[in-house]
Formats: sequence, structure tokens, C-alpha cells
Amino acid sequence: MLVTTAPSESIDLSRRDLTLDLARVVCVLLVVVIHLLFVGVGPTADGGIAVSRPLEEQPWFWLATWFGQIMPLFFVVGGFATATSLRSHRRRIRDRATADRIFVHGRMLRLARPALPLFLFLAVVLVGATVAGVDPALLDAVATGIGSPLWFLCAYLICQLFAPLLLDRHERAPRATLLVLFAAVVVVDVVQFTIPGVPRDPAGMSLLGYLNLLFVWPLVQQLGYWYADGWFARRAWWQLLLIAAVCWAALVPLTAWGPYSLDMLTNLNPPTVPLVVLGLGQAALLQLLKTPLTALMRTRVARGIVYAVGSRLMTVYLWHLPLIIAVAGLTLVVPVLATVPGSAVWWATRPIAYLAVLALVFVLSLGLGRFERAEPVTRPAVDGTLIAAAVVTIGTTAVITIYGLELMNAVAAAVAFGIAVVLLRPGQRALSRPDAAASDAEPEPEASAAASG
Repeated sequence: MLVTTAPSESIDLSRRDLTLDLARVVCVLLVVVIHLLFVGVGPTADGGIAVSRPLEEQPWFWLATWFGQIMPLFFVVGGFATATSLRSHRRRIRDRATADRIFVHGRMLRLARPALPLFLFLAVVLVGATVAGVDPALLDAVATGIGSPLWFLCAYLICQLFAPLLLDRHERAPRATLLVLFAAVVVVDVVQFTIPGVPRDPAGMSLLGYLNLLFVWPLVQQLGYWYADGWFARRAWWQLLLIAAVCWAALVPLTAWGPYSLDMLTNLNPPTVPLVVLGLGQAALLQLLKTPLTALMRTRVARGIVYAVGSRLMTVYLWHLPLIIAVAGLTLVVPVLATVPGSAVWWATRPIAYLAVLALVFVLSLGLGRFERAEPVTRPAVDGTLIAAAVVTIGTTAVITIYGLELMNAVAAAVAFGIAVVLLRPGQRALSRPDAAASDAEPEPEASAAASG
């Protein structure tokens, strides 16, 4: 999900697919929309503060999630970027083990650096709110909401850590790799839904189900490898349409007669089979729409918008919920802005609130944008260092994914990501000359917009 703002001369646009830039940006902007509609903050009759979820209260909400749950598409696009970037490493660096370590090192750092300021901020705010005596129930509700998107860090770190192994398996036995991963997903789901007495998370979901963090998202990422190899491009339009139709049709028996929720957001954590089905269908639709999307991305306006958002995409994703909460809190301080969550006025003002959040993210990105900039890795860390950085970052974000964000989890994550940045930083060194041996990854898809903008 991360953006590199490499100089345009380092990017070969002929080898890039600008429709993937657009897809990734649209995914994140839609996530912001969904979270904005999820957050309702208003006064209670006794003068307190209530936090509600207006979107979830709508009778059509579950059906909307069948089309609004776009995170599988994000991982498909990420898989495409991962495959092309890692293959580029291996072409340019003779020793494959070194190429793989450089890739993993760079990707982990590009996730850890932008996340560190957020965790430091959350730790300080939660400590301050606790000391100030803020209502624990209100603080827990706000913290849980802010922490809800952070599962992505855990899932994407896992995908990047195992990318070299999974790309190898894909190139040697693509079908078998998909089948093995899918079988693992099914086994975990069967176990979590059939074994009684399994420990549960605070939301009542089986803890065993979180094992699918190791299988669901890497499997969806594999679909991105197939996309990069041109498998979807070789399908006729009617085949792509059929694949998408079958995938969405499959959600009916999975939810009506199977153990899965009608709400695709509920099926997100722990991740389950429906997300894999959605990923395949969304990949087919992306290819089906490639011609009009390509035409759109030929316009300077579209490229400019995609670059403006794409070059700060990690900041948008990590910080949008704290800013949504801040905007909602402002309505409590300024009575003229106050609306009843879920009311007609509240719904009518959501576009204004959305623009306000994006504007605040843009301002914030002026200071935090440097944490998103990729630096070339010329001295990759040894395997032990990479494993240590992976353990502390994946471990703490997994705890947040399962148990939610709270004071101790935020502090632990801030420490863990600080350790990871320190462990990985010595491996980063600016290149001494423009034509030095390149060792950083090929730019993420959004970078192509940077070159063409």
C-alpha cells in the first residue's frame, strides 16, 4: 500500500499498469467513506457522549458490504506490485538470497516507518486520556474504532515476509500453490466453526480463526501474481464476467447455509473463505474494466488526482480514523455543527465531513510524508534481524487485530515499531550517485502516476 516517489527517469511507464494505481487509490478512498459513515458521535440525555455506528444500523448494510468490501482487491493489486518488484530485484541482483533480503528489508521498513508516528501518537493520547480520567467505556469505544484498520499492517507484513517463498512456489507450481493455500483456509474455517469451547476474542469470534491471517491474505496476494502473469488478461470478456458472477453467487450458499455472516466486514477478522471468493471476483472485474479505466488514466486530471492521493496513501489509511474522530468531536465543541448521528441532516453533511477529513489528511501528510518515502536498501539486514523485526511488528499488530487497541497494546506497538525501525535503519543508505547499483524495489503502482504527472 505504500508509495515511492522515485524520480521519473527511474520508472519505465511501458512496463506499468496505471489502472492499478487507480484501483488502489479508489480502495483506500472507499475505506475512508465506510469508516466515516460508521462513526457517529453525539451527546446523550444525561450530558455524556455516545458513540454509535449509523451505517451498520441500516437494513441494507449487509448487502452493501458484498460490494463495498474491497480489501481483497487491494491485496490482489498488492500481489501484482509484489511480483513485479521482487522479479525486478532478482533480475538486477545475481544472488537470489540477497535480492530477497533486500526486498523484504525494504518492504518491512516502508510499513514500519509510517506506522511508528501513529503508534507513538496513540500511546501518548491514550496515556493522557487515562490520566485525565476520561470515561473508560468511551475511551475504549474510541480506541477500538481507531484501531480497527490496523489489522492491515499485520496482514501485509505477513504477505511481504513470505513473498519470496510464495513467488517461488507460484513460478514452480501455480495451481498447486493456490490449492494448498485454499485447503489451509478451509481447514482453519472448519475447525473454528465446529470445535466447541474454543477461546473467543472480545467480539465473540474464535481465536483459532486468526490463523487464517497466514493463509487468506497470502492466497489473495497469489491472485495478484496470476494477474501479473497475464492470466486474467488472456480471458475473454464473457469469461471474466462469468467468473465474477459465479463468485458473487457463491456468497449466497456460503452465508445462507454456511457458517459465514451476511456482513462481509464481519468476515474480515478473522479472515474467512468469502474474502478469497471476493478477491477472485474483484480481480476478474478489474480486468474486465481495464479498457475504460485505461482511457480514464490517460487524462491528466485522473493522473493528477491519483498521484495526489497515491503519494500519501499510507498516511491516508493510517490517520483517517483519528481525524474522523477529531472532526466528530469538533461538532460537540461547536454546537452549531452538531447533528444527531443517523439523522437526515447527519447523512446530508457526510460529503462535507469527508472533504474535511481528506483536507486534514493532506495537511498532516506535509509533515508525515517523509516517512512514506522509500529509501534504497544497499546493505540488507541478515535473516536474524529481519525475523526479529517481523516478530515484534507482526506480533503487536496481531494482538491489536484480535483484542483491539487499548493503552498497553498501543504502547507495546510503539515500542515494537520503534525497535523495528532501529533494527532496519542501519541497512538503509542513500545511493551516492543516480546510476548506482539499484537495490530498492520497483516503484509501487502509484509511482507510475508520479512519473506521468
